[in-house]
Amino acid sequence: MFNKSYQLLPQKDNNCQRTPGLFVDNGSFTRRGCKQGFSFDNIPNVSANDFTDTSQGWLSWICNLIVIFLVYILTFITFPVTGWFVLRTVPTYQRIVVFRLGRVGPPKGPGIVLVLPLVDQWQRVDLRTRAFNIPPCQVTTLDGGVLAVGADIQFRIWSPVMSVLSVQDLNASTRMTALNALTCSLAKKTVREIQTERVKLGEYLGVDINEMTQPWGLEVDRVELTLGSLLKAPGEGPPAALIMPPSVPGLEGLAGPIQQLAMHFLGQSGISNPQKDDSVIFTDELCSAPQGVVATPGSVEELVGQVKLVLSETLVHQVGSCFQFNIRSEDGQHHSYYVDLSQGSGAAGAGSLCREPDVTLSLSDIDLLAMFKGGLQPFAAYTSGRLKIQGDIKTAMKLEELIKLIKV
Repeated sequence: MFNKSYQLLPQKDNNCQRTPGLFVDNGSFTRRGCKQGFSFDNIPNVSANDFTDTSQGWLSWICNLIVIFLVYILTFITFPVTGWFVLRTVPTYQRIVVFRLGRVGPPKGPGIVLVLPLVDQWQRVDLRTRAFNIPPCQVTTLDGGVLAVGADIQFRIWSPVMSVLSVQDLNASTRMTALNALTCSLAKKTVREIQTERVKLGEYLGVDINEMTQPWGLEVDRVELTLGSLLKAPGEGPPAALIMPPSVPGLEGLAGPIQQLAMHFLGQSGISNPQKDDSVIFTDELCSAPQGVVATPGSVEELVGQVKLVLSETLVHQVGSCFQFNIRSEDGQHHSYYVDLSQGSGAAGAGSLCREPDVTLSLSDIDLLAMFKGGLQPFAAYTSGRLKIQGDIKTAMKLEELIKLIKV
């Protein structure tokens, strides 16, 4: 897959004066064009299976041979005992990267591997596919929207030696790189493009991450974007406190009625509560409260009483449907209420309708009061499972007209 040669990362300051390292031939160091004496200049070309260390001088080479020869003799003399320490079993899905006297060699395995004591330091590398999750983070899109987007990423190691030499903490570095690539890539897209082209954007994001993790011996196999809540719609003001839950399983792949419901409520969220001018109302102490002031309901019965006050032929003409509410209280009891906006001036009360309702809504009494007070968005309640709708969702959207009148 990666046919390019390994590009060395700049790890030094070119303006510093060069000095030879330990056990390095001074004559070869002073030659023009030679870069001996710097560890990062002499990393073996692992991608080409070339593990030759050009920084090793003749004195260092002789010392290494003598030490390794003595360790081999000591190992074979005491083999019945040292056999328990020098023989390692490597399964098929793993490799062992060995540093002999500090210098890396080709990966070993699978099978029985000989690791010399005192001179060999080794590290196991798992070649199986791994996965991690990027939690939803806020991404500012090209059209000014703010969207919570996460990702599920699967990757594997294709070069054990490069994964050990090039990066210290592979998991943390990969996670940080994927997060940066996610935010930078999606910042160039609009909210609509992210919602409709989720699979294609995941493929493009995988290619971008692969370009950055290639020198680490890492390959990203799969990237799947997970869409969270829309914190700010394009062209609107600051995000509201709650529009929908931060994580709703399976919501990102749905379309049709739920998408229409989301567009309806999210599109109306910015204009559902218009700013009102300050006003002073003078009332007579002997008279009742003015008709324009509606008390905040504290129970479902009080809410039904307020619904009866706002019923009109105009509302019936706008809605033209009847609704059945199945309410469950905190003590576990179930109650039924109806709102008939299909004929006359409308009707509301406790009990069931004489005919089949157009839409049946099931929720708790607390959520019902919160929804009519404006503290709970209907779309948030529906997507989180707190509100269950049976019937036509487009008809359920018309109930927003009644909610607006109660909130006024």
